[in-house]
Amino acid sequence: MTSTSSETRPFRAADLGTLVVMAWSGEHPDGDMPFLLAYSLGDGEGGPEGSTAAVEQLLHRSGLPIGDEIVDGTRQPSFPVGLLVEAGQAVVTMAHLNAQCTVPPEWLAAVGERGYAYFLFTTRPWPEAEPGKPVAPETLAAFAGDEKTLNSAAHALLPARSLRG
Repeated sequence: MTSTSSETRPFRAADLGTLVVMAWSGEHPDGDMPFLLAYSLGDGEGGPEGSTAAVEQLLHRSGLPIGDEIVDGTRQPSFPVGLLVEAGQAVVTMAHLNAQCTVPPEWLAAVGERGYAYFLFTTRPWPEAEPGKPVAPETLAAFAGDEKTLNSAAHALLPARSLRG
């Protein structure tokens, strides 16, 4: 019997489709929280379903559970996901990929205050939010706060590092 599970199938970054990372900060009971949202446009070879499966495979192989559990990477020295903040950019690194985005000044202030960012990597494609196209705050809030998005995502706190130390 042949297994076709994501465990045995080789990972192909191209199956993710276009991967986007978006940064914003939001109010939190103890001050502004810097958020990073990663998602696929669902435009990989296998369409939205293939992109979803590829993101699930990537998250699983990186040890990031999908669901409502928040993994605290700030307490794990060898956490499989890294965050580099430098020159107004956030760069997320994990096995098989690096993704970066320009971050707003309020995000930089919030990550500087906290020392970490809340990372949400959803398996749910969002083809309407293409790179280079502005996303209205209410549209972002509707997608990022949607139960379907949250329940199909890995949640982690990523310690922010910089090249300067």
